[in-house]
Amino acid sequence: MPATLRIAMAQFDYPVGDVAGNTRRIIEQIAIARDEYGADVVLFPELALSGYPPEDLLMRPSFLADCHRALAQVAQAATGIVAVVGWPESAGSVLYNAASVLRDGRIEATYRKRELPNYNVFDERRYFHVDPDGGSCVFEVKGVPVGVVICEDLWFAEPLADTARAGAQLVLVPNASPFEHGKHAQRDALLAQRVAETGVALAYLNVVGGQDALVFDGASVVASGNGEISPAAVAFAEQWLVADYDAASRVFSPVLWRDEGDESRDGLAWRAVVRGIADYCGKNGFSKVWVGLSGGIDSAMVLALAVDALGADNVTAVRMPSRYTAGLSNSLAEEQCRALGVRMETVAIEAPFKGYLEALGPLFEGHPVDTTEENLQSRARGAIMMALSNKFGGLLLTTGNKSEYAVGYATIYGDMCGGYAPIKDLYKTEVFALSRWRNTVGGAPVIPPAVIDRPPSAELRENQLDQDSLPPYDVLDAILLRYVDLEQSREEIIAAGFDADTVHRMLRLVRVNEWKRQQAAPGPKVSLRAFGRERRYPISNRYPA
Repeated sequence: MPATLRIAMAQFDYPVGDVAGNTRRIIEQIAIARDEYGADVVLFPELALSGYPPEDLLMRPSFLADCHRALAQVAQAATGIVAVVGWPESAGSVLYNAASVLRDGRIEATYRKRELPNYNVFDERRYFHVDPDGGSCVFEVKGVPVGVVICEDLWFAEPLADTARAGAQLVLVPNASPFEHGKHAQRDALLAQRVAETGVALAYLNVVGGQDALVFDGASVVASGNGEISPAAVAFAEQWLVADYDAASRVFSPVLWRDEGDESRDGLAWRAVVRGIADYCGKNGFSKVWVGLSGGIDSAMVLALAVDALGADNVTAVRMPSRYTAGLSNSLAEEQCRALGVRMETVAIEAPFKGYLEALGPLFEGHPVDTTEENLQSRARGAIMMALSNKFGGLLLTTGNKSEYAVGYATIYGDMCGGYAPIKDLYKTEVFALSRWRNTVGGAPVIPPAVIDRPPSAELRENQLDQDSLPPYDVLDAILLRYVDLEQSREEIIAAGFDADTVHRMLRLVRVNEWKRQQAAPGPKVSLRAFGRERRYPISNRYPA
């Protein structure tokens, strides 16, 4: 009689470098999967022992040795259940991205990843090798042939086809796949295609959690051999996922499975940033954050995100009015803090600004007022916020968005000061859209509607508006999306109907502000192509835009 296998999938966070902690957690979870859920197989994410991506930790022999010892410990705990655990396997002078099958207290088999991604945020070929003698890994559980492929392997037809030819009818897929817009739909289409090609059932487990500029969403799925794909599990949440696999029908039945209730673009993006803030703070020893609150849309959204991530008691807002700050800006900042229950402090910048002007007066004499004086205000604010962070602890969150970072509409050592940049991968139009979305969920608005409705302004000179220096944000962002995310040329963008002079000017700004972006704080990736580790242009660059 064909068997039924119970598969437990550990959609949890395994922090990078915490080999000892990850080992303890995996051992505990093996026992939970076996004793509480009655699982026959427990699956852990890609490189769960080391965390993903471990980057140049992989160049430390002591780190690799620790991972080897850790796997041996985990193997000893794998009794009464089969465990599949991802880890970096060092074999002499080469290193593999591996997943080992653990059973009866020993390492029964090891699969080595065959397709190493080396694009966008991935650098796996810097560290890992492909085993020229390696191939499929198929093992039996209760008479059912089970295979393993790892993450990127699934995006190519051959690894899964080879595993199916080796006899597997169920294939486990441990992943460390970062979140970005549209990823869920891409993944579901891929799973459907691979099942149609091979007829195998797939258990797709993705890790969850923030890691520097990456956020992993989990959102794991199972795909039955008949092509039916389960609803995604709740994204950005640590949880056990348990499903029964019927070998006769090759169909999964959920046992413990919380479906994702909101796969909307805005809902997922908001939660990605919230998870990014929470994990960046938690993994770097920060329990509290500071936000410079201007009364504008960007800082208002960052404040709301921070409260969602850490709670109002752990967030302090600082209002820093200048001679150019509108009364409405002050009142809106106060209104938002009152609504969210956030403590607000006020530090006027007139005195330090005047001090700068007086100190520099003899050198500036005879020169007209320009952006230098505007930037001095921003830098006074940056110095104040860093001083508060230094004195009282807590991480300073910066408030710049992707549109500003793209064209340099941000002051280096001013409003770019801080340790984490929550919205640096969100264009200004997305900031508006997400703010409106957030005000529709969870009761009362968390961002005053008047903040969303007012024209954006840096308030660094009299009657200043962003649109004095930039095209309307819907035009700017459409150009930037084509140039930054889609890598279109100047000619292609102009051919799409955009004004040539505007395109020339904006693309020049993107190019000449690379030096600023390379000094910017990290922030969570949500787009197709984020500034930072994903888009690494040279600062000194003579190639025409």
